[in-house]
Amino acid sequence: MYEIIYYAVALVMAGVAAVWAALIRKTVQTLSDTPRLGGGCTGAPLISVILPARNEEAFIGRCLDSLLSQDYPRYEVVAVDDSSEDGTGAIIEGYAGDHGNVVHVRAGARPEGWTGKNWACVEGYRRASGDLLLFTDADTVHLPGSMSAAAGTLESRRLDALTVMPRMLALDFWTRATLPVITVFMHSRFSALNVNDPAKKTGYFFGSYFMMSREAYEGVGTHEGVRGEMIEDGALGRKTKESGRAMMMVRGESEVSAVWARDPRGLWDSLGRLMVPLYLQSRRAAAAIMIAVTMLLVAPFAALAASAAGGPGWWALAAAAGAASAMVYAGAAIEARRGLGIGAWRAVFAPLGGAVVVLGFLAGMGGASVAWRGRRYDMRGRSQDSVNI
Repeated sequence: MYEIIYYAVALVMAGVAAVWAALIRKTVQTLSDTPRLGGGCTGAPLISVILPARNEEAFIGRCLDSLLSQDYPRYEVVAVDDSSEDGTGAIIEGYAGDHGNVVHVRAGARPEGWTGKNWACVEGYRRASGDLLLFTDADTVHLPGSMSAAAGTLESRRLDALTVMPRMLALDFWTRATLPVITVFMHSRFSALNVNDPAKKTGYFFGSYFMMSREAYEGVGTHEGVRGEMIEDGALGRKTKESGRAMMMVRGESEVSAVWARDPRGLWDSLGRLMVPLYLQSRRAAAAIMIAVTMLLVAPFAALAASAAGGPGWWALAAAAGAASAMVYAGAAIEARRGLGIGAWRAVFAPLGGAVVVLGFLAGMGGASVAWRGRRYDMRGRSQDSVNI
Protein backbone atom coordinates (compact mmCIF):
# COMPACT_ATOMS: atom_id res chain seq x y z
CA MET A 1 0.00 0.00 0.00
CA TYR A 2 2.74 2.45 1.02
CA GLU A 3 4.69 1.57 -2.10
CA ILE A 4 1.74 2.58 -4.29
CA ILE A 5 1.42 5.87 -2.40
CA TYR A 6 5.15 6.57 -2.76
CA TYR A 7 5.07 5.96 -6.50
CA ALA A 8 1.90 8.04 -6.92
CA VAL A 9 3.41 10.99 -5.05
CA ALA A 10 6.63 10.56 -7.03
CA LEU A 11 4.64 10.83 -10.25
CA VAL A 12 3.01 14.04 -8.99
CA MET A 13 6.43 15.45 -8.06
CA ALA A 14 7.70 14.66 -11.54
CA GLY A 15 4.82 16.72 -12.88
CA VAL A 16 5.69 19.56 -10.49
CA ALA A 17 9.28 19.48 -11.75
CA ALA A 18 8.02 19.71 -15.33
CA VAL A 19 5.85 22.72 -14.47
CA TRP A 20 8.82 24.43 -12.85
CA ALA A 21 10.90 23.74 -15.94
CA ALA A 22 8.27 25.57 -18.01
CA LEU A 23 8.16 28.46 -15.51
CA ILE A 24 11.94 28.80 -15.57
CA ARG A 25 11.99 28.74 -19.36
CA LYS A 26 9.39 31.52 -19.48
CA THR A 27 11.28 33.56 -16.89
CA VAL A 28 14.59 33.29 -18.76
CA GLN A 29 12.92 34.07 -22.06
CA THR A 30 11.15 37.11 -20.59
CA LEU A 31 14.28 38.49 -18.95
CA SER A 32 16.35 37.91 -22.10
CA ASP A 33 13.95 39.12 -24.79
CA THR A 34 12.10 42.02 -23.16
CA PRO A 35 13.24 45.36 -24.63
CA ARG A 36 15.07 47.73 -22.31
CA LEU A 37 14.14 51.32 -21.64
CA GLY A 38 16.19 53.61 -23.85
CA GLY A 39 16.20 56.23 -26.56
CA GLY A 40 15.92 59.99 -26.65
CA CYS A 41 12.85 62.10 -27.36
CA THR A 42 13.06 64.40 -30.38
CA GLY A 43 10.01 66.40 -29.32
CA ALA A 44 9.30 67.68 -25.83
CA PRO A 45 5.60 67.36 -24.97
CA LEU A 46 4.76 68.47 -21.46
CA ILE A 47 4.80 65.51 -19.07
CA SER A 48 2.69 65.55 -15.92
CA VAL A 49 4.07 63.21 -13.28
CA ILE A 50 1.14 62.13 -11.10
CA LEU A 51 2.41 61.08 -7.69
CA PRO A 52 -0.23 59.82 -5.23
CA ALA A 53 1.02 59.65 -1.66
CA ARG A 54 -0.54 58.43 1.57
CA ASN A 55 1.56 58.16 4.74
CA GLU A 56 4.80 58.28 2.76
CA GLU A 57 6.97 60.59 4.87
CA ALA A 58 9.77 58.01 4.97
CA PHE A 59 10.05 57.82 1.18
CA ILE A 60 8.56 60.80 -0.63
CA GLY A 61 11.46 63.22 -0.14
CA ARG A 62 13.89 60.90 -1.90
CA CYS A 63 11.34 60.28 -4.65
CA LEU A 64 10.75 63.99 -5.26
CA ASP A 65 14.50 64.67 -5.28
CA SER A 66 14.97 62.07 -8.01
CA LEU A 67 12.05 63.41 -10.06
CA LEU A 68 13.35 66.97 -9.80
CA SER A 69 16.74 65.80 -11.10
CA GLN A 70 15.36 64.67 -14.47
CA ASP A 71 17.05 65.95 -17.62
CA TYR A 72 13.76 66.14 -19.53
CA PRO A 73 13.09 69.80 -20.45
CA ARG A 74 9.34 70.13 -19.81
CA TYR A 75 7.55 68.44 -16.94
CA GLU A 76 5.58 69.06 -13.79
CA VAL A 77 5.17 66.92 -10.69
CA VAL A 78 1.60 66.76 -9.42
CA ALA A 79 2.02 65.38 -5.90
CA VAL A 80 -1.27 64.33 -4.30
CA ASP A 81 -1.56 64.06 -0.53
CA ASP A 82 -4.20 61.39 -0.03
CA SER A 83 -5.35 62.40 3.48
CA SER A 84 -2.05 61.34 5.03
CA GLU A 85 -1.85 60.93 8.79
CA ASP A 86 1.88 61.67 8.98
CA GLY A 87 4.12 64.43 7.63
CA THR A 88 3.62 63.63 3.94
CA GLY A 89 1.54 66.72 3.23
CA ALA A 90 4.02 69.05 4.90
CA ILE A 91 6.89 67.55 2.90
CA ILE A 92 5.02 68.04 -0.38
CA GLU A 93 4.12 71.60 0.60
CA GLY A 94 7.78 72.36 1.25
CA TYR A 95 8.85 71.08 -2.15
CA ALA A 96 6.03 72.98 -3.87
CA GLY A 97 7.21 76.17 -2.20
CA ASP A 98 10.79 75.64 -3.38
CA HIS A 99 10.11 74.33 -6.89
CA GLY A 100 7.78 75.96 -9.37
CA ASN A 101 7.08 72.73 -11.23
CA VAL A 102 5.79 70.88 -8.15
CA VAL A 103 2.03 71.13 -7.70
CA HIS A 104 0.67 70.24 -4.26
CA VAL A 105 -2.80 68.69 -4.43
CA ARG A 106 -4.80 67.85 -1.32
CA ALA A 107 -7.15 65.07 -2.32
CA GLY A 108 -10.76 65.71 -1.44
CA ALA A 109 -12.96 63.34 0.52
CA ARG A 110 -12.82 59.89 -1.06
CA PRO A 111 -16.20 58.92 -2.54
CA GLU A 112 -17.87 55.66 -1.57
CA GLY A 113 -16.65 52.67 -3.57
CA TRP A 114 -13.16 53.96 -4.37
CA THR A 115 -10.24 51.80 -3.22
CA GLY A 116 -6.49 52.16 -2.92
CA LYS A 117 -4.84 55.06 -4.71
CA ASN A 118 -7.43 55.37 -7.49
CA TRP A 119 -9.06 58.51 -6.09
CA ALA A 120 -5.72 60.24 -5.56
CA CYS A 121 -4.68 59.42 -9.14
CA VAL A 122 -7.87 60.96 -10.53
CA GLU A 123 -7.44 64.04 -8.34
CA GLY A 124 -3.92 64.42 -9.72
CA TYR A 125 -5.08 63.93 -13.29
CA ARG A 126 -7.64 66.71 -12.88
CA ARG A 127 -4.84 69.14 -11.99
CA ALA A 128 -2.40 67.89 -14.62
CA SER A 129 -1.61 69.98 -17.71
CA GLY A 130 0.56 67.59 -19.71
CA ASP A 131 -0.12 65.76 -22.95
CA LEU A 132 1.72 62.78 -21.45
CA LEU A 133 0.85 61.42 -18.01
CA LEU A 134 3.41 59.52 -15.95
CA PHE A 135 1.99 57.65 -12.96
CA THR A 136 4.46 56.60 -10.30
CA ASP A 137 4.63 55.81 -6.58
CA ALA A 138 6.11 57.72 -3.67
CA ASP A 139 8.54 54.91 -2.79
CA THR A 140 10.25 55.00 -6.19
CA VAL A 141 13.61 56.49 -7.18
CA HIS A 142 14.29 57.64 -10.74
CA LEU A 143 17.64 58.11 -12.48
CA PRO A 144 18.00 61.52 -14.21
CA GLY A 145 17.55 60.17 -17.75
CA SER A 146 14.63 57.85 -17.09
CA MET A 147 11.86 60.28 -18.05
CA SER A 148 13.57 61.23 -21.32
CA ALA A 149 14.10 57.55 -22.12
CA ALA A 150 10.45 56.73 -21.43
CA ALA A 151 9.18 59.62 -23.55
CA GLY A 152 11.62 58.64 -26.30
CA THR A 153 10.45 55.03 -26.27
CA LEU A 154 6.82 56.12 -26.38
CA GLU A 155 7.58 58.42 -29.32
CA SER A 156 9.89 56.19 -31.36
CA ARG A 157 7.66 53.13 -31.09
CA ARG A 158 4.46 55.14 -31.58
CA LEU A 159 2.91 53.87 -28.39
CA ASP A 160 -0.16 54.98 -26.49
CA ALA A 161 1.12 53.53 -23.23
CA LEU A 162 4.40 52.32 -21.78
CA THR A 163 5.09 50.56 -18.50
CA VAL A 164 8.52 50.00 -17.00
CA MET A 165 9.64 47.00 -14.96
CA PRO A 166 11.47 48.62 -12.02
CA ARG A 167 14.06 47.10 -9.78
CA MET A 168 11.90 45.81 -6.96
CA LEU A 169 13.41 46.41 -3.55
CA ALA A 170 12.83 44.28 -0.47
CA LEU A 171 13.67 45.92 2.85
CA ASP A 172 13.31 42.96 5.22
CA PHE A 173 14.32 39.31 5.40
CA TRP A 174 10.87 37.82 4.79
CA THR A 175 10.22 39.88 1.69
CA ARG A 176 13.66 39.00 0.30
CA ALA A 177 12.84 35.33 0.84
CA THR A 178 9.41 35.62 -0.76
CA LEU A 179 9.95 37.96 -3.71
CA PRO A 180 12.08 35.61 -5.89
CA VAL A 181 9.48 32.82 -5.83
CA ILE A 182 6.41 34.97 -6.38
CA THR A 183 7.90 37.02 -9.23
CA VAL A 184 8.63 33.83 -11.17
CA PHE A 185 4.87 33.35 -11.38
CA MET A 186 4.42 36.97 -12.44
CA HIS A 187 6.78 36.44 -15.37
CA SER A 188 4.57 33.59 -16.49
CA ARG A 189 1.17 35.22 -15.95
CA PHE A 190 2.11 38.75 -17.03
CA SER A 191 5.20 38.23 -19.16
CA ALA A 192 6.28 41.31 -21.09
CA LEU A 193 6.42 39.06 -24.15
CA ASN A 194 2.66 38.54 -23.85
CA VAL A 195 1.93 42.19 -23.06
CA ASN A 196 3.97 43.31 -26.07
CA ASP A 197 2.32 40.88 -28.47
CA PRO A 198 -0.75 42.52 -30.08
CA ALA A 199 -2.18 39.07 -30.73
CA LYS A 200 -2.22 38.22 -27.00
CA LYS A 201 -4.92 39.47 -24.64
CA THR A 202 -2.53 40.06 -21.73
CA GLY A 203 -2.33 43.67 -20.58
CA TYR A 204 -0.59 44.85 -17.43
CA PHE A 205 0.93 48.00 -15.93
CA PHE A 206 3.45 48.26 -13.14
CA GLY A 207 1.80 50.82 -10.88
CA SER A 208 5.22 52.15 -9.92
CA TYR A 209 5.81 53.45 -13.47
CA PHE A 210 3.56 53.76 -16.47
CA MET A 211 3.25 56.56 -19.01
CA MET A 212 0.20 57.19 -21.22
CA SER A 213 -0.95 59.83 -23.61
CA ARG A 214 -3.76 61.90 -22.17
CA GLU A 215 -6.01 60.71 -24.99
CA ALA A 216 -5.35 57.05 -24.19
CA TYR A 217 -5.87 57.53 -20.45
CA GLU A 218 -9.15 59.30 -20.97
CA GLY A 219 -10.16 56.78 -23.63
CA VAL A 220 -9.97 53.85 -21.22
CA GLY A 221 -11.93 55.68 -18.55
CA THR A 222 -9.08 56.96 -16.33
CA HIS A 223 -8.70 55.47 -12.85
CA GLU A 224 -12.40 56.12 -12.38
CA GLY A 225 -13.04 53.12 -14.60
CA VAL A 226 -11.16 50.88 -12.15
CA ARG A 227 -12.11 52.76 -8.98
CA GLY A 228 -13.14 49.63 -7.07
CA GLU A 229 -10.07 47.58 -8.03
CA MET A 230 -7.32 46.88 -5.49
CA ILE A 231 -4.92 45.74 -8.23
CA GLU A 232 -5.74 48.82 -10.27
CA ASP A 233 -2.55 48.80 -12.34
CA GLY A 234 -3.32 45.34 -13.69
CA ALA A 235 -6.94 46.28 -14.39
CA LEU A 236 -6.00 49.51 -16.17
CA GLY A 237 -3.38 47.70 -18.25
CA ARG A 238 -5.94 45.10 -19.24
CA LYS A 239 -8.42 47.77 -20.30
CA THR A 240 -5.74 49.52 -22.35
CA LYS A 241 -4.86 46.31 -24.18
CA GLU A 242 -8.53 45.47 -24.77
CA SER A 243 -9.11 48.92 -26.26
CA GLY A 244 -6.67 48.10 -29.06
CA ARG A 245 -4.17 50.79 -28.09
CA ALA A 246 -0.48 50.26 -28.65
CA MET A 247 1.24 49.44 -25.38
CA MET A 248 4.58 48.02 -24.33
CA MET A 249 6.34 46.73 -21.23
CA VAL A 250 10.10 47.30 -21.04
CA ARG A 251 12.84 46.52 -18.55
CA GLY A 252 14.02 49.52 -16.58
CA GLU A 253 15.71 48.09 -13.51
CA SER A 254 18.73 50.31 -14.10
CA GLU A 255 16.62 53.48 -14.28
CA VAL A 256 13.79 53.05 -11.75
CA SER A 257 13.54 51.29 -8.39
CA ALA A 258 10.46 50.67 -6.26
CA VAL A 259 9.84 49.17 -2.83
CA TRP A 260 7.72 46.02 -3.14
CA ALA A 261 6.95 45.67 0.56
CA ARG A 262 8.27 47.79 3.42
CA ASP A 263 8.07 45.23 6.24
CA PRO A 264 6.57 41.81 7.06
CA ARG A 265 3.16 43.38 7.76
CA GLY A 266 3.20 45.03 4.34
CA LEU A 267 4.19 41.73 2.73
CA TRP A 268 1.31 39.93 4.47
CA ASP A 269 -1.16 42.60 3.37
CA SER A 270 0.12 42.41 -0.22
CA LEU A 271 -0.51 38.68 -0.36
CA GLY A 272 -3.99 39.22 1.03
CA ARG A 273 -4.75 41.81 -1.65
CA LEU A 274 -3.98 39.18 -4.27
CA MET A 275 -6.19 36.46 -2.80
CA VAL A 276 -9.16 38.12 -1.03
CA PRO A 277 -10.84 39.57 -4.17
CA LEU A 278 -10.37 36.30 -6.06
CA TYR A 279 -11.80 34.27 -3.15
CA LEU A 280 -14.88 36.47 -2.88
CA GLN A 281 -15.42 36.34 -6.63
CA SER A 282 -14.95 32.58 -7.04
CA ARG A 283 -14.15 30.27 -4.15
CA ARG A 284 -13.57 27.43 -6.57
CA ALA A 285 -10.96 29.40 -8.52
CA ALA A 286 -9.31 30.55 -5.29
CA ALA A 287 -9.14 26.95 -4.04
CA ALA A 288 -7.58 25.84 -7.32
CA ILE A 289 -4.94 28.58 -7.06
CA MET A 290 -4.30 27.63 -3.44
CA ILE A 291 -3.77 23.96 -4.31
CA ALA A 292 -1.53 24.81 -7.27
CA VAL A 293 0.65 27.19 -5.26
CA THR A 294 0.98 24.69 -2.43
CA MET A 295 1.98 21.91 -4.82
CA LEU A 296 4.55 24.11 -6.53
CA LEU A 297 6.11 25.86 -3.54
CA VAL A 298 5.74 23.60 -0.50
CA ALA A 299 4.96 20.03 -1.55
CA PRO A 300 8.39 19.26 -3.13
CA PHE A 301 10.24 19.93 0.13
CA ALA A 302 7.65 18.08 2.21
CA ALA A 303 7.80 15.07 -0.11
CA LEU A 304 11.60 15.06 -0.05
CA ALA A 305 11.56 15.04 3.75
CA ALA A 306 9.00 12.21 3.74
CA SER A 307 11.21 10.08 1.50
CA ALA A 308 13.85 10.06 4.24
CA ALA A 309 11.58 7.76 6.26
CA GLY A 310 12.45 4.96 3.85
CA GLY A 311 10.13 2.19 2.84
CA PRO A 312 9.27 0.56 -0.48
CA GLY A 313 9.67 2.98 -3.37
CA TRP A 314 11.40 5.66 -1.27
CA TRP A 315 14.08 6.10 -3.91
CA ALA A 316 11.53 7.05 -6.59
CA LEU A 317 9.96 9.61 -4.28
CA ALA A 318 13.37 10.98 -3.27
CA ALA A 319 14.46 11.33 -6.90
CA ALA A 320 11.27 13.04 -8.10
CA ALA A 321 10.88 15.28 -5.04
CA GLY A 322 14.59 16.11 -5.16
CA ALA A 323 14.27 17.15 -8.80
CA ALA A 324 11.20 19.28 -8.05
CA SER A 325 12.93 20.92 -5.07
CA ALA A 326 16.00 21.64 -7.18
CA MET A 327 13.80 23.31 -9.79
CA VAL A 328 12.26 25.56 -7.11
CA TYR A 329 15.74 26.61 -6.02
CA ALA A 330 16.82 27.13 -9.63
CA GLY A 331 13.82 29.30 -10.47
CA ALA A 332 14.31 31.43 -7.37
CA ALA A 333 18.05 31.76 -8.03
CA ILE A 334 17.57 32.89 -11.63
CA GLU A 335 14.95 35.44 -10.64
CA ALA A 336 16.97 36.68 -7.65
CA ARG A 337 20.10 37.23 -9.73
CA ARG A 338 18.81 38.27 -13.15
CA GLY A 339 15.47 39.83 -12.28
CA LEU A 340 15.91 41.33 -8.83
CA GLY A 341 19.67 41.77 -8.69
CA ILE A 342 19.89 40.62 -5.06
CA GLY A 343 22.21 37.64 -5.52
CA ALA A 344 21.41 34.06 -6.46
CA TRP A 345 22.30 32.88 -2.94
CA ARG A 346 19.00 34.33 -1.72
CA ALA A 347 17.34 31.30 -3.30
CA VAL A 348 18.44 29.23 -0.31
CA PHE A 349 15.43 30.72 1.49
CA ALA A 350 12.97 29.62 -1.21
CA PRO A 351 11.24 27.06 1.06
CA LEU A 352 10.57 29.78 3.63
CA GLY A 353 9.38 32.17 0.94
CA GLY A 354 7.08 29.55 -0.50
CA ALA A 355 5.60 28.84 2.92
CA VAL A 356 4.93 32.56 3.46
CA VAL A 357 3.11 32.80 0.12
CA VAL A 358 0.96 29.77 0.89
CA LEU A 359 0.10 30.98 4.40
CA GLY A 360 -0.61 34.50 3.13
CA PHE A 361 -2.96 33.18 0.47
CA LEU A 362 -4.61 30.83 2.96
CA ALA A 363 -5.24 33.74 5.34
CA GLY A 364 -6.68 35.72 2.44
CA MET A 365 -9.21 32.97 1.79
CA GLY A 366 -10.61 33.47 5.26
CA GLY A 367 -11.13 37.22 5.01
CA ALA A 368 -13.43 39.68 3.32
CA SER A 369 -11.37 42.85 3.62
CA VAL A 370 -7.93 44.06 2.59
CA ALA A 371 -5.57 46.60 4.15
CA TRP A 372 -3.70 49.36 2.34
CA ARG A 373 -1.79 52.32 3.83
CA GLY A 374 -3.72 52.40 7.07
CA ARG A 375 -7.11 51.87 5.46
CA ARG A 376 -9.22 48.72 5.33
CA TYR A 377 -11.62 47.98 2.50
CA ASP A 378 -14.54 45.56 2.61
CA MET A 379 -14.37 43.70 -0.72
CA ARG A 380 -17.70 41.91 -0.48
CA GLY A 381 -20.04 42.58 -3.37
CA ARG A 382 -17.30 44.03 -5.58
CA SER A 383 -16.47 42.65 -8.99
CA GLN A 384 -12.69 42.47 -9.31
CA ASP A 385 -10.43 42.04 -12.28
CA SER A 386 -8.84 38.61 -12.06
CA VAL A 387 -5.19 39.50 -11.54
CA ASN A 388 -3.89 36.27 -10.08
CA ILE A 389 -0.98 33.96 -10.62
